[in-house]
Amino acid sequence: MNKSPKTAVSKLQPAPGYVLVEPMEAETKTKTGIYLPDSHDEKPQEGKVLSVGATWITEQGAKIDAPCRKGQTVMYKKWGGNEVKIENVEYQFLKFEDILAVVN
Repeated sequence: MNKSPKTAVSKLQPAPGYVLVEPMEAETKTKTGIYLPDSHDEKPQEGKVLSVGATWITEQGAKIDAPCRKGQTVMYKKWGGNEVKIENVEYQFLKFEDILAVVN
């Protein structure tokens, strides 16, 4: 039985109009020190940009540049993107339009 080669995250280059993000860990404790139960787990909406795809060109010919750069932290739509699991870590491929803000 042949095993397929493992994909290294560092070798992934998003398609034009997409960004690869590593989501931050979900909070397990509130600011006041209360620990949250496992049933409270929500999808994180913040993460670090690992790589950025090329400028996206719309069907009308408009050019849309990425709203962020590699290494920046971004906030994104709660249900945006596509999850990809590599070596037990879930990453997100997000469309440029799914990015809500860059965290400074």
